[in-house]
Amino acid sequence: MPKVKSEKRNRLHHEVQKQGILFNKEFGQHILKNPLVITSMLEKAAIRSTDVILEIGPGTGNMTVRMLERCKKVIACEIDTRLAAELQKRVQATPMQYKLQILIGDFLKADLPFFDLCIANIPYQISSPLIFKLLLHRPLFRCAVLMFQREFAQRLVAKPGEKLYCRLSVNTQLLARVDMLMKVGKNNFKPPPKVESSVVRLEPKNPPPPVNFTEWDGLTRVAFLRKNKTLAAAFKINSVLEMLEKNYKLHLSLRNKPIEENFDMQAKVVNILEKLNMANTRARSMDLDDFMRLLLAFNSEGIHFN
Repeated sequence: MPKVKSEKRNRLHHEVQKQGILFNKEFGQHILKNPLVITSMLEKAAIRSTDVILEIGPGTGNMTVRMLERCKKVIACEIDTRLAAELQKRVQATPMQYKLQILIGDFLKADLPFFDLCIANIPYQISSPLIFKLLLHRPLFRCAVLMFQREFAQRLVAKPGEKLYCRLSVNTQLLARVDMLMKVGKNNFKPPPKVESSVVRLEPKNPPPPVNFTEWDGLTRVAFLRKNKTLAAAFKINSVLEMLEKNYKLHLSLRNKPIEENFDMQAKVVNILEKLNMANTRARSMDLDDFMRLLLAFNSEGIHFN
């Protein structure tokens, strides 16, 4: 008889093994099992007894139950109905069950209620959109303590001139103060992820910066298309010039203004960059003030990025 291949056994978390719940790689499920890491994250968040805490991807609730002991309420957003049921069961018939609200569904599509803090070991594949959903949420929350893939966390805190400095760095630092708190190794999770992790603290700027974030994001998208090239080179790309020209003509149309004779968008852009002495500047070396000056200069000429 031919040999029967043995099936690969999926890693199971000891809390849910009896129920036969398998971790779903599609959702990036890696349960944080080290209680010392959990304690440190909660301490860094400085939880108050009156706080409402948002948790994304609570899993089987190792961190959730610790937060419930310290705060007024936890709103846990979980996409996996099996794990949501496990979490509900974990607090059932305890005083904690009245302090826990579970939102079942995709966090990125959810309407977020009010919360004071966000503390989470998040699914790494949604890291970038998750950050901006949080930072653009109103009313502002006090702070977020989040676990990310280490290189992603390093990009969040990177400064101008550093290798990992990128559009993500600029956009995040516009909206929040970002601090690296600690490194967390693979073996603190079950199952262990393939990458190392880090915990980051995000404190939204209050009041928020007086800038249209859609415009800002559009500018940084263009500038970082070729972060090692000059701005003059980035703004010479045909698709960029076409987008700016379309937006400029719309701007004039809405104000019943005629377009200039012999209009040339590339010449107009070069003129703006040269006035700021930034034609030969590279995005990788620009700080927040540089990008703010550049955006204001374009907007004052009726050139928009949204």
